[in-house]
Amino acid sequence: MNDLPMHDPQSARSEILARIRSANRGIFGEDCAAGPDESWRNIPRAYQQSGSLTDAGRVQLLAERLVDYGAGVYQCPSIDVAAKVAEILRSRMKQKILVSSDVDPKWLPMDGPKFIYDNVFSYPEIEACDGVLTGCTVAIATTGTLALCHSSDGSRRVLTLLPDYHLCILGASSIVETVPEGFRMLEAHRLQPITLISGPSATADIEMTRIQGVHGPRVLDCIISI
Repeated sequence: MNDLPMHDPQSARSEILARIRSANRGIFGEDCAAGPDESWRNIPRAYQQSGSLTDAGRVQLLAERLVDYGAGVYQCPSIDVAAKVAEILRSRMKQKILVSSDVDPKWLPMDGPKFIYDNVFSYPEIEACDGVLTGCTVAIATTGTLALCHSSDGSRRVLTLLPDYHLCILGASSIVETVPEGFRMLEAHRLQPITLISGPSATADIEMTRIQGVHGPRVLDCIISI
């Protein structure tokens, strides 16, 4: 007969949470006991909250960061986006491109590759395409990061992960300089899945050798509409 006392999972959970709260008091003071929202507001934020670059400066910084990461970057007036899309895809020899639902039809050229809007395609159907064309919600110049927001009736996250090639289009007005500015713009999308992209997918975990395409597209092109 087992005489060991019964383990109470709820009691163990309460003890763990109590220890966490006690440890946080030592860091943030007694205010943390008032609740997570108030404790969060009381955390010191002495870091840079906003940028000082001009519009042109933000575009240039983002372009430099993306190129440094290995992405192709192209700038053109909004009226020339469709022509630039055709030019890039022609140079990449792409014939069949899956289009995210957030892409403006005006961005698609009349001639060139076959464009297919995503209709909840299966993984094999996505892989049968030569790449994907998406928009971009916010871009952060300092880190060279593209933020894409997803929803069940909008652009799906799988489109940013499965295809081997990704062409992303964004307007200069969606570029911010700093990370805090970027997250403030993303606040309206806080309940949606968000993908953060900084250049083509890559890792150096395997013998410290940089390998692209491990968990996303190997090739990333970006058109900035100015």
